[in-house]
Amino acid sequence: MKISTKNLYIVSTPIGNLDDITLRALDVLKKTDIILCEDTRRSLKLLNHFKIKKKLISYHKFNENKKLLKIIEYINEGKILSLVSDAGTPLLSDPGKVLINKCIEENINIVPIPGVSSITASMSTSGFSDKFLFYGFLPKTDNELEKILSSLANLNFSQIFFLPAIKINFYLEKFKKYFIDRNIMIAREITKLHETFYRDNVNDIKLLKTKIKGELTVVISEKNIKDKIIDDDKIKKKAKILLKKNTLKDTVKLLFDTEKVSKKKIYDICLKLKENEKIN
Repeated sequence: MKISTKNLYIVSTPIGNLDDITLRALDVLKKTDIILCEDTRRSLKLLNHFKIKKKLISYHKFNENKKLLKIIEYINEGKILSLVSDAGTPLLSDPGKVLINKCIEENINIVPIPGVSSITASMSTSGFSDKFLFYGFLPKTDNELEKILSSLANLNFSQIFFLPAIKINFYLEKFKKYFIDRNIMIAREITKLHETFYRDNVNDIKLLKTKIKGELTVVISEKNIKDKIIDDDKIKKKAKILLKKNTLKDTVKLLFDTEKVSKKKIYDICLKLKENEKIN
């Protein structure tokens, strides 16, 4: 492969198993003068494994503006530069957008060197609709998270998130509120020795009792098709009878267990019936 100057190479690297690197990625890294990386220690392990010795420059979200002009200067001098992330495909929830936009402004070619991504790896094993939305890292605070999930809950796509394992229970509780009846897959340690995929319905998945480390890729399925074919009249008739002897909460549970349709839909119907009773 011919490597040209006045280019910035966006090189995808393995997310775990080092054998997942492409031949083209290795070729580019071997011919690169300077490699921009998030964490030089992590990138050094990869390069040492393949016996590649190159100049590494730390480039992350805390210094990308500070180092921008010097990087552009290197490229204009004719040096070959590559950008890598700690793992996977750069710029997907990783730094680099500032540099990309500056290269576009300076008419510097941006060359993708495709490879591994936990996004496509998890999506391909989910069994969910391949029409998907990748969000990335969700907010860490209640208010911001509620705002985001309330808008995402209305979209009928599979949805992919990156989540810190230590806070998985916090997010699962929110998913139970906003992604009712959808299926969920939690991918952990993808391509590594302890690769694990947890699959369940959002309603039924249990909160983890033991803490796990690392970063998780979570995929939420598209909406359950049953939401579209629910028979409102049938649910109303059953709900009226059950509400006479049961609480609202118990009625919703009983109907959900027997009808197997959206719990939110059942709750809305029962709540309206209760409110009408008060008015009448």
